[in-house]
Amino acid sequence: MAARAALCAVGLALAGYALHVERAHERDPTYRASCDLGPSVSCTRVFASRWGRGLGLLEALVGRDSAVNVPNSVIGIGFYGMQALLGPVPGRAAALALLVTSVTSVVASLYLALVLAFGLRDLCLVCLSTYAVNAALLFLNYRRWRRCQRPPALKRE
Repeated sequence: MAARAALCAVGLALAGYALHVERAHERDPTYRASCDLGPSVSCTRVFASRWGRGLGLLEALVGRDSAVNVPNSVIGIGFYGMQALLGPVPGRAAALALLVTSVTSVVASLYLALVLAFGLRDLCLVCLSTYAVNAALLFLNYRRWRRCQRPPALKRE
């Protein structure tokens, strides 16, 4: 329980920082985040790219400025918030919801990691940290889901 809460707090902080960087860069195109260490290690460049919104998939369908094409950080804030709220809820349904959303986040993380490495050819420290948090949440959620699948222990008489 404490591990999930800590991971969600870290995830929310990372997503909040990413949103701050994106908004600051929109206001001032010369803005550079503290995670920008060089030309190929730049969070700002990644967050400002088309892949920084709607996973880079929605822009072609709805346009860059559509209300549906939200920053990935907003999706992350929703994900980590939901993980934090559902974490203490007992039962199989909550365990399944946590697992399914975690699998989805890890698939999205793998996709974005490939885009980062081969499309943008950049190293984003905030992104890599987010991927690690998502993987750790998947591990916790899988363990919880497996525990829910076990039948209750038979009582000894």
